[in-house]
Amino acid sequence: MLKKSDYILLGAAFFSFCLSVWLWFSGQKEEGLYVGIWVPSILAAGGYIKQIINNQK
Repeated sequence: MLKKSDYILLGAAFFSFCLSVWLWFSGQKEEGLYVGIWVPSILAAGGYIKQIINNQK
């Protein structure tokens, strides 16, 4: 079951993805690539933090 924090994390990654696509197709390809690499970073950081919190319980 997903928690509120999971939805926020997925929302941040999705927003980053959409921003990356928008930048790419608006002609700012380098900026689009830069923002595009945020997606896995956001998901990895969120998974790591979630794992730390679950191990403390």
